[in-house]
Amino acid sequence: MIAPSILSADFANLAAESAAVGSADWLHVDVMDAHFVPNLTLGLPVVQSLLKATDIPLDCHLMIEDPARWAPPYAEAGAHNVTFHAEATDDPVAVGRDIRAAGAKAGLSIKPGTALDPYLDILSEFDTLLVMSVEPGFGGQSFMPEVLAKVRAIRARVDAHDLRLIVEIDGGINADTIEQAAEAGVDCFVAGSAVYGAADPAVAVEQLRAQAVAARG
Repeated sequence: MIAPSILSADFANLAAESAAVGSADWLHVDVMDAHFVPNLTLGLPVVQSLLKATDIPLDCHLMIEDPARWAPPYAEAGAHNVTFHAEATDDPVAVGRDIRAAGAKAGLSIKPGTALDPYLDILSEFDTLLVMSVEPGFGGQSFMPEVLAKVRAIRARVDAHDLRLIVEIDGGINADTIEQAAEAGVDCFVAGSAVYGAADPAVAVEQLRAQAVAARG
């Protein structure tokens, strides 16, 4: 699955930018509050407008404080998948259940430096696990290959316990890095500049997908 990140798109033309990646599986929306991360992007009103402009399922990545309060409204608005950060709450299971109850798939995200072990036993409570391969907050950063050890551990857990969990990765994914991420066991790849910086974003999506499929064998 390829999820182009509109963080790298033209914010003044999001409807057209969404149409330019019509073959994408998800459209990744980075919500930042300038508190949990040192950047401010967009919020619920833009997501609500975007939902009217595209049929591509929205994958909302909330890099925000207090997800218990702010995450469910994204699900209620119609987002397909709503992901929040494990580091932002003391009760990720409760937040995930509230997101599901509001009508969306629930995703949990972990930063590169966050230990995986505390969350292995609650993976069944989520539909996606998003591994950050850069420090969250800004687009265009370089891929951190050391996070692939986490991906392999998650993949092993998912396969051993037959979990229905999508393993997602976000940060520095491009033609040079997607194959190693796919080999490690990633299912869904967030790509920003690799898609929206290409001459033809739609072609870039297809090329990235072909690389990932080939690498997964």
